[in-house]
Amino acid sequence: MQRRSFVRTIRMIPRMLAKSAASQPQPANAPEMERLIKLYRGTWEYAETYSKSPQMPNGGENTGTYTSELGPGGMSIVNRFHSKGPVGEFEGLLVMTWDAKEKAYKAYVFGNDFPGALVETGQFEGDALIFRTTFNMGEKSIPMRNETRLDAKGVLTSDAFFGTPAPGAKETPFVHVVATRKQ
Repeated sequence: MQRRSFVRTIRMIPRMLAKSAASQPQPANAPEMERLIKLYRGTWEYAETYSKSPQMPNGGENTGTYTSELGPGGMSIVNRFHSKGPVGEFEGLLVMTWDAKEKAYKAYVFGNDFPGALVETGQFEGDALIFRTTFNMGEKSIPMRNETRLDAKGVLTSDAFFGTPAPGAKETPFVHVVATRKQ
């Protein structure tokens, strides 16, 4: 008898938890997340043009595809990307969300050509979403800035720059991406 009661109680727990979760008010989509979703959601084809540099004396262009979809509960956007070409083959994952405490976007970038994750902090500045981070290469810390915008025709452009410019100097362009939404 006790065993049946115990089994019945165990079987009821998932139902009670589901009912409790369903009765909780669902968080309203933050306008910050809506803006991020509008910018990124979908499947995209892209070309990435790398600037000439000491590491890439000829520069180069790769092509690829990425998909951006809602993360759990619609509180993040998950972007999977893959490109290949003369510059190499790259695969990665990018997770972006709104951090209400910091009042900033956070991006977590994972790639096949570097360990760990890049953690970026961003804000919209006008129509451009600007993310900033510091990339560590050995003992050097290199500031990075990424600027992404969507034009009136639905074409997404993203530019990455290295370095903090000295007065009168410019940042060093690293890569320029042009993407077209396929769905």
